[in-house]
Amino acid sequence: MNASDEPGLAQVLPDGDGRAGTLRMGGLLFRCALGKGGVRPADQKREGDGATPAVRMALRRVLYRADRGQTPRAVVAVEPLAPQDGWCDASGHASYNRHIVRPFDASHEALWRDDAVYDVIGVLGWNDAPVKRDRGSAIFLHIAREGLPPTEGCIALPTSALRRLLAEGLRAIEVALPGQR
Repeated sequence: MNASDEPGLAQVLPDGDGRAGTLRMGGLLFRCALGKGGVRPADQKREGDGATPAVRMALRRVLYRADRGQTPRAVVAVEPLAPQDGWCDASGHASYNRHIVRPFDASHEALWRDDAVYDVIGVLGWNDAPVKRDRGSAIFLHIAREGLPPTEGCIALPTSALRRLLAEGLRAIEVALPGQR
């Protein structure tokens, strides 16, 4: 069986510059935004480089804003966000690349945002088993901004595409290097 036939596995095929691409799973095909730093081999991924790693990442769980939409359907755990939720991106901190509660004493990203980007978040398995310092914090599957501009390293889809992908049984995403098919 080739990877594109594996149930629940989505493949991301980057365009030439690696900042956007096509995500496919079974018969589904969606345009997606990728990191502003392009796609890099996983062993070259570093904190703050803006790159999306070329690697297979399991979907660990889904987080969502219950005040902004229905509970997403997914084959993994789905949990509502709260205003104090965040994610630690301080590579020297013991909670690096972990879900945290704010206020928090180290560098972190707020998951409860004014815009819609994190209204639905698929937490992908990047640098989490085990966490390694400076290898990069969370790679999320999240809602894209209008026009699919590049992300900080995450994979972003329009809202309807993200919800459909989750509902159709997404379990993992495999990102290819540009030019590899």
